[in-house]
Amino acid sequence: MFKIGYRTLKTALGAAFAISLAQLFQLDNFASAGILTILCIQVTKKKSLQTSWARFFACLIAILFSFVFFEGIGYYPFVIGLLLLFFIPVTVIVHAKEGIVTSSVIILHLYTSSHITFSLVLNEIALISTGIGVALIMNLYMPSVDKKLKEYQLKIEDNLSKIFLEIEEYLLSNDSSWDGKEITETAQLINEAKTLAFRDVENHFMRHENLYYHYFKMREKQFEIIERVLPIITSINVTVDQAQIIAEFIQEVREAIHPGNTAHKFLVKLHHMRKSFEEMPLPETREEFEARAALLHFVREMEQYLVLKSQFKGIIAEHEFRPSRAT
Repeated sequence: MFKIGYRTLKTALGAAFAISLAQLFQLDNFASAGILTILCIQVTKKKSLQTSWARFFACLIAILFSFVFFEGIGYYPFVIGLLLLFFIPVTVIVHAKEGIVTSSVIILHLYTSSHITFSLVLNEIALISTGIGVALIMNLYMPSVDKKLKEYQLKIEDNLSKIFLEIEEYLLSNDSSWDGKEITETAQLINEAKTLAFRDVENHFMRHENLYYHYFKMREKQFEIIERVLPIITSINVTVDQAQIIAEFIQEVREAIHPGNTAHKFLVKLHHMRKSFEEMPLPETREEFEARAALLHFVREMEQYLVLKSQFKGIIAEHEFRPSRAT
């Protein structure tokens, strides 16, 4: 079974309604109103408004160019090519290039008329207004994507938790059997989530930002840190006391992954942990020295990971999360 999307449904209904309306008004070439509606249905409200204005403006320019070229030179096929040779660059200059295809419909209407009259121009403007107007009305409805964004959030957090679990287990046992599938999966999820969150911003005329978008951007930067530290962790071949302490800290971080923001608690813990490392005896072997150096580098990166989260104000009110959750 194939699935019919909401945009397809809006396009079908909008085209039918635009044609019916143009036919009701007894406009010539009334079927073209449906074409205009189809061309103006967009994925977001802002995009629809922007392209609709560009198409309307381009159509007005097309009417002016058609009058000058057809009435001035004649109604010949080569004149259409000559008109487009000048018309297309002008629409690009005035930032109305989205209207080139739409305007071509109007140009051909005027060409086939063999004579441009005031009533014909009014007819074409009415067609443009009907087609574009119906498209704008149909685009007033955009389904909410909050549920989908929440799903992306949970999937990404679950993957981050799994990655931290693998880091934790490696620190404790040097087990390197992990296939790393969560790495590529998380990168894809973040990209898809950012795209969807940005689209949600475009569907609200008075909204210029989206907390989910900032959240996914924050997770993207955190994920970049995780990708950097994985080779550092896997370079450790000996077990040291600091690895056990860091593993316990990672466990706390892993169990506290969510969109709220109390990351400052973990920054304080991290600071105390680094202080305790400074008070420990110096390494006795080269392998132990290299392992501890790698772990110190990892701790510094984790600090940046937590700083990124501490700068995020959170998606939902803090009381909606368990008190222990923070990262």
